[in-house]
Amino acid sequence: MSLAVALTRASEGVAAPLVTVEVHLSGGLPGTSIVGLPEAAVRESRDRVRVAIQNTQFEYPNRRVTVNLAPAELPKDGGRFDLAIALGILAAGGQLPPAALQGCEFLGELALSGELRPVPGVLPALLRARHGRRCVIVPAGNATEAALLDGIDVRVARSLAEVCAHLRGAGVLLQPVAASHGGSHPYPDLADVRGQQQARRALEIAAAGGHHLLMIGPPGTGKSMLAARLPGVLPPLTEAEAIEVCAVRSVAGAFFDAGNWRQRPFRAPHHTASGVALVGGGSHPRPGEISLAHNGVLFLDELPEFDRRVLEVLREPLESGRIVISRAARQAEFPARFQLVAAMNPCPCGYAGDPDGRCRCTPDAIARYRGRISGPLLDRIDLIVDVPRIPLSEFDARRRAGDEASATVRNRVIAARKVALQRAGGPNAAMAVPEIERDCALGEGERVLLERAMEKLSLSARAYHRVLRVARTIADLAGSERIAREHLAEAVQYRRTDSASRA
Repeated sequence: MSLAVALTRASEGVAAPLVTVEVHLSGGLPGTSIVGLPEAAVRESRDRVRVAIQNTQFEYPNRRVTVNLAPAELPKDGGRFDLAIALGILAAGGQLPPAALQGCEFLGELALSGELRPVPGVLPALLRARHGRRCVIVPAGNATEAALLDGIDVRVARSLAEVCAHLRGAGVLLQPVAASHGGSHPYPDLADVRGQQQARRALEIAAAGGHHLLMIGPPGTGKSMLAARLPGVLPPLTEAEAIEVCAVRSVAGAFFDAGNWRQRPFRAPHHTASGVALVGGGSHPRPGEISLAHNGVLFLDELPEFDRRVLEVLREPLESGRIVISRAARQAEFPARFQLVAAMNPCPCGYAGDPDGRCRCTPDAIARYRGRISGPLLDRIDLIVDVPRIPLSEFDARRRAGDEASATVRNRVIAARKVALQRAGGPNAAMAVPEIERDCALGEGERVLLERAMEKLSLSARAYHRVLRVARTIADLAGSERIAREHLAEAVQYRRTDSASRA
């Protein structure tokens, strides 16, 4: 035969559309052309494939080779198509049985020696291929992530020669072996933080309901320590959530240790990060920090030091839980359901309101400093809490009664999350308006209290719903079926700093 077909998959966000590699051999001057909207790395594959075939002791056809990557309108980039192209050329030239390529998908970049190199985005490709019930052959370097999925026939290979032997029936490719999943949680313990009971309480509420949190206080009061300990009190990821996290990491080419794949991500970009670094982008769209923090925590320390335009790009993902990156020739969508935790000083010098009176910042300087954070962004943050400097008499090496360990807090958080999951199918922070009306019904006294708070603090309709979600979480932590007055009052107090920041 002079025509052969092999299947592979492209990378488009966390999607992996199927690509059909059609190879045709014809008469004429020897040469290889690749069509189907290939980009530079794909066009260069003709040289990699030719040398790899020759070094694997096969004969490269001395004919006109045309490779078509369909669908033609889908941009193709990277070296992930090398293996499928090589196998298609060998099958079209009669060196492999063309029927052996049927029912299989092939992913992998070829070295000149014929060795297979790992490629990014294998896990999303396997997720899509699982529905097609086809065998997928991937490089041995991608075996760790390939072993995470059940219900799909995956084989790993180290070289083109091994794949050809398998397709000829002269050898068998093995399935990847799942790595042992570590049970330890390497997050720092909340018991390391001394005092700061109000901030601890806000952290627990944020963990139980999936709420966004902003901590305001002088330098060195424990804001960063508290933020770093939030993942340790969050519930463990479900298998579906963990697969989503791993899929984003796979696309980014930053797949982590499979032994810790069920742990929530914690991302803390520097305040010099650009908007593209946060939301993702590039000519070939790649996920940014908000997607790498999917189902985990995004910590922004020194929040006002971020460029205001960079912070504004967070507004839509905070609401929608996804980010769509559009370019002239392509569009990619990435998940971005992250929990935002931010920290900031109360003024440029950091000591406004400190009892020792060392702050010398003028009201205008403080207003400009706080004005770097827009009202719409603050409106999307559920909990705003002060983290004051604690007296030296309260700070010692001994643990006090309120200095609970992460495991203790985590048990309460898991119990509250379980109640929310049974009631609404997700954390309280994700409740839609109909669910808020159903599950956050207030009594007459509580309704009057909330109306007065809205008027006094000039809360928006969005803030109104966020107060109700937080109050629902506080009630869940207390084991209450209804939102009582004390639950609502505590939720309202976490909006007071919001109002002061805009003044």
